[in-house]
This record gives sequence, C-alpha cells and structure tokens, in this order.
Amino acid sequence: MGETRTKWSRFTSTQIVITRRPGFDWDGCIAMVPGLNVFVHDAYVAGEGILHAKLLGLVTLADIRGTSEVAQGELMRFLAEAVWYPTALLPSQGVRWEKIDDISARATLTDGRTTVSLDFRFDDEGLISDVRATARHRTMNGKLVATPWQGRFWAYEVKGDMRIPLEGEVAWELSNGLWPYWRGRTTEITYDLVR
Repeated sequence: MGETRTKWSRFTSTQIVITRRPGFDWDGCIAMVPGLNVFVHDAYVAGEGILHAKLLGLVTLADIRGTSEVAQGELMRFLAEAVWYPTALLPSQGVRWEKIDDISARATLTDGRTTVSLDFRFDDEGLISDVRATARHRTMNGKLVATPWQGRFWAYEVKGDMRIPLEGEVAWELSNGLWPYWRGRTTEITYDLVR
C-alpha cells in the first residue's frame, strides 16, 4: 500500500474477462482497517484503461483514465493475467510469439492503437512461471512513471478443463529491489466458452 513501509491489506474481488476483443472489469474491496474499505474499479474496456478508487465508496482517491499509458498498463495486465484464461495466448487470438531463449518468449498483443509486449518465462513442465515488462506505468506523486514490472504464478491446478495457477504476485522492480503490491489466490473461476 506504499513504498515506504510493508503493509498488506486483505481484499476480495470479482473480475469478468472477455478475450475477443481483449477486456476485463475488476471490482475489489480492500479492508484498510476494520470498517474502513477502499473500493477499486480497474478495467480495460474498448481500448480504454480505467482505474478508479474510492474510500468508503464516497471519497475519490484515484481516477485515472483516457491516456495511452493507462491503456497500455491495463492491456499489459490483461496479457499477463491470460495465465487464467490461457486460450487467449494462442496465436489465433492475436498474440504474436517470439523466442528469446530455451525457457522464455516475448508475447505481443495489439488492440486498436495499443500494442504491448511481455516476456514470459516457463518452468520445467512448460507452465508460465513469470512475466515481465521493461516498463509499465505506475502512479507516483500523482504522475505516471514507467517502471519495470513483473508477475509470478504458481500452484497450478485444473479448473474448468484448463490448467491454471491458483496463486500469484505482482511487483514493481525498484532501484532498491522488488516491491510486491498484490498477492492473491483464485478461489473460484468459471469459463463461458463459445463453441
């Protein structure tokens, strides 16, 4: 919840994802202290990135949208989180893959005017272990700053005929080391597949 101290807050969230055209809508409730919740809406819809946070649902803490940097950041999130909807990573879904080495490859996705790339690394079983961006924008003192970013995934299980990770963590790569800012466990996932 900040870069000067380590403080984790419990949260619950729901997310709806569509894979063609890429998009997601995430709603979270973060318990800052008992009785004091922050409600966060994070989304990528029709090519626009949206981040809106309100204390108690009343006081706006953040309202970021409408820039190419926000759209890129949210499309990067969609691409990284495709570990939970892995058919979206197929070339038939618009993802272009380029080999980096024997355990990693770069995935590139274009949606409208926004193009993003992430480096995916695979474990011994061929499962995605982590993703990395050399620059993803984050908010710092009210400004968007390009910062290296990564996500890690583990605890793979089969859910809805898909082998997906149930746990993950995302972090900024700062000059003084990694700064994880989200850790979570998927408790329920359903797929509505078009046949």
